[in-house]
Amino acid sequence: MKSRSIVQTRQQLLAGESLKEIVSHYISQIDQKNAELNISVVHYPEESIARAEQIEKKITSGKAGTLAGSVFGIKDVLNEKGKVVSCASNMLRNFKSVYNATAIQKLLDEDAILLSRLNMDEFAMGSSTENSIYGPSRNPHNPDRVTGGSSGGSAAAVAADMANAALGSDTGGSIRQPASYCGVVGLKPSYGRVSRYGLVAYASSFDSIGPLTQTVEDAALVLSVIAGRDNNDGSSSFDTVPDYLSALNATAKGLRIGVPKEYFSEGLDPEIHQQILDRLKQFESDGATLVPVSLPHTPYAIATYYILATAEASSNLARYDGVRFGHRADQKKIREELKVEEKVLRDELKLADEASNQLIHTKLNALDSPLIRLYKETRSEGFGIEVKRRIMLGTYVLSAGYYDAYYGKAQRIRRLIRQDFDRAFASCDVIVSPTAPTTAFPLGDNQDDPIKMYLNDIYTISANLAGICGISIPIGFHSDGLPIGMQFMGAAFDEISILKAGRITELQ
Repeated sequence: MKSRSIVQTRQQLLAGESLKEIVSHYISQIDQKNAELNISVVHYPEESIARAEQIEKKITSGKAGTLAGSVFGIKDVLNEKGKVVSCASNMLRNFKSVYNATAIQKLLDEDAILLSRLNMDEFAMGSSTENSIYGPSRNPHNPDRVTGGSSGGSAAAVAADMANAALGSDTGGSIRQPASYCGVVGLKPSYGRVSRYGLVAYASSFDSIGPLTQTVEDAALVLSVIAGRDNNDGSSSFDTVPDYLSALNATAKGLRIGVPKEYFSEGLDPEIHQQILDRLKQFESDGATLVPVSLPHTPYAIATYYILATAEASSNLARYDGVRFGHRADQKKIREELKVEEKVLRDELKLADEASNQLIHTKLNALDSPLIRLYKETRSEGFGIEVKRRIMLGTYVLSAGYYDAYYGKAQRIRRLIRQDFDRAFASCDVIVSPTAPTTAFPLGDNQDDPIKMYLNDIYTISANLAGICGISIPIGFHSDGLPIGMQFMGAAFDEISILKAGRITELQ
């Protein structure tokens, strides 16, 4: 099932293999598998073959970029010039981008081939890639199971051999959790390490762009390309981008691994727990030190996240009003409906007694203007159930009388969670945890229980709250036949440490 890594592909190209044939392989994989798995929203075979021919010439002349030979899938939330960027939403079903996201442009500058755009949860809001206008994606290891989300299409594309790498976005675990469910490597960089310019915003103080790959080496390679300061994103870091590939030669000797008691308690599948313990014993045998740490505010992470992230989503999604871009409700129909409603009320007024007059006048005065009705109809038609749920929750916590009780308090708890990590990293290099409490669950299982769905991100959300980095590494399979992931978290801008731990895990 596994596709070749970027590094392996590059070696084969240098040995004389045709890049055109490699791209054709991925195209055929999409053609064969996508009808069942529903991973790719759209792919561009002719464009990709033509680009492969151009890059082959650059390889021959020795002028090819560091990602020459890589074939990417792109989560449908990143802007690509001339491509529809739908965010799996009816709101943007036909919206075509006029520019490239910074991360996309950096891939292109290093000669990556962008073959497909990949399914996701609408506006990146979900944990299963079931909230999509294109329908749910299916796990390549078992089509009756979810891929995880919201970058489920990105993880599944790499697992299903439809690309040898993909870009996703991670707001509360949306790269790492699907990576765990699909058995691939998923890296969430520190907040500000990769420019968010061109990423359609969900929650701007949480969102990160990162790679999903076959190997830790590939993740390091892609991160080295997409990381760095960008003047188009004021939140991007000025810090120098280190040599991530240098981390891959490290050994476990001297590595301090923090083991938080809060992440190995109730709710964790026993088999996942045991497999992680086995890996940690191997680390100890290889010279690492296991350090007990505590993250005492972990129990508040889910509630804190769903207050703050939904508040930001409510603000970010206010721009979709049916006026400037995206879906617009039928204005002619709206005007006709309003005329009918007004006529009905005026007819009632003619027949009403004195007691009813005031009520009918109140209803007449309360009728929407055509513009207000346009806003309402556009947003009702454009957004799906989960997006509406989060907009309403976010609007509520920002409303007068509730701001301090919810939003203000959540911001204070967020700071405490960040301080928990700061204290823990004073005594360890990385913190280990499960990536998800279970393996991929059956399609439809959690759709009617939002709280149960949200709890799938219990181990990943804290990294986004704290702005630190995290990586999910596949460590084997459950007795149900599905992959298991283990997560390493590192201090802000210390991707070197999590790549080092991930690479050692990969080679155990």
